Amino acid sequence: MAAEIHSRPQSSRPVLLSKIEGHQDAVTAALLIPKEDGVITASEDRTIRVWLKRDSGQYWPSIYHTMASPCSALAYHHDSRRVFVGQDNGAVMEFHVSEDFNKMNFIKTYPAHQNRVSAIIFSLAAEWVISTGHDKCVSWMCTRSGNMLGRHFFTSWASCLQYDFDTQYAFVGDYSGQITLLKLEQSSCSVITTLKGHEGSIACLWWDPIQRLLFSGASDNSIIMWDIGGRKGRTLLLQGHHDRVQSLCYLQLTRQLVSCSSDGGIAVWNMDVSREEAPQWLESDSCQKCEQPFFWNIKQMWDTKTLGLRQHHCRKCGQAVCGKCSSKRSSYPVMGFEFQVRVCDSCYDSIKDEDRTSLATFHEGKHNISHMSMDIARGLMVTCGTDRVVKIWDMTPVVGCSLATGFAPR
Repeated sequence: MAAEIHSRPQSSRPVLLSKIEGHQDAVTAALLIPKEDGVITASEDRTIRVWLKRDSGQYWPSIYHTMASPCSALAYHHDSRRVFVGQDNGAVMEFHVSEDFNKMNFIKTYPAHQNRVSAIIFSLAAEWVISTGHDKCVSWMCTRSGNMLGRHFFTSWASCLQYDFDTQYAFVGDYSGQITLLKLEQSSCSVITTLKGHEGSIACLWWDPIQRLLFSGASDNSIIMWDIGGRKGRTLLLQGHHDRVQSLCYLQLTRQLVSCSSDGGIAVWNMDVSREEAPQWLESDSCQKCEQPFFWNIKQMWDTKTLGLRQHHCRKCGQAVCGKCSSKRSSYPVMGFEFQVRVCDSCYDSIKDEDRTSLATFHEGKHNISHMSMDIARGLMVTCGTDRVVKIWDMTPVVGCSLATGFAPR
């Protein structure tokens, strides 16, 4: 069922500890059980499984439960040992896991959505199960009564969800590339604001309630950090992935962001440095360097008897420039550009060699990652994907051993 990997770190990179195989279809979610050598997985093969590490070092399923519909989302609350499974048919099912993780009892079904469930969060304090779905809505239901408390609809599929337990604010990302901040009440909600910055659908969110930072990953291969607590609209762009960003986890103690993309890329971003905001792109009818007209500027083309040029933008200053004035490429990690991007000639000359020093490390997960989660206190990460494989990683060589000092996610 699962192979124990005996590799040891040769450099600062994630160490593959175990590989779990056995699902018959894509694994949509995998969660590490805190303080246990165990993993909970949900799959398109309609099963939810609990894997425990045996004396042999291999993971074997101690619980194997078949659902009525493919499993699309998963949430686990360790203190109460409650498991919530979202399904392709729109239902959310609640289970209770025994103390030895060998038995799982069905509690109730929540008719939360009319289409595929994309994300679930459980609030023990409010006794709410909050979920998003492809029926274009976020819903919150009472776990005591099983009744629907409220719904809010969007213009496109709701794809991901984060929740602030103290303020009852919910962050919902959708397929239009928009993030909506909602204040949830017992039977209603109000829209606080919407965040727009991505050019593709939002695939994942991560909320840090301590620094009040929101991170979003999208199908445009980029990550944006939204400084919600700063109240000044500050955003930071992070570009280093070559495919859709599927999962995020911010390590508040070490000020690092871990991200995974669907091509298997694993990135660890240093957020404990002074970063610069990427500029807004400026619009102009002519190159802001040489003043040659762009191809739609018919009047200047006629007056100067010249052909119009194509418009480009310098990623460092944001100015509208022609191809001749922006012929060079450079990385600029302090602005989030970890690979080479177009810059104008004057900006290229202003970038020093030390400015090109990377502020992130990139690693290869060697499988198609659709979901990632971390046990921050132990420095462990689990990834899963469309290749039906679950991998458990030791991330301490990359993020530092200081994670084991007792900080744990809420």
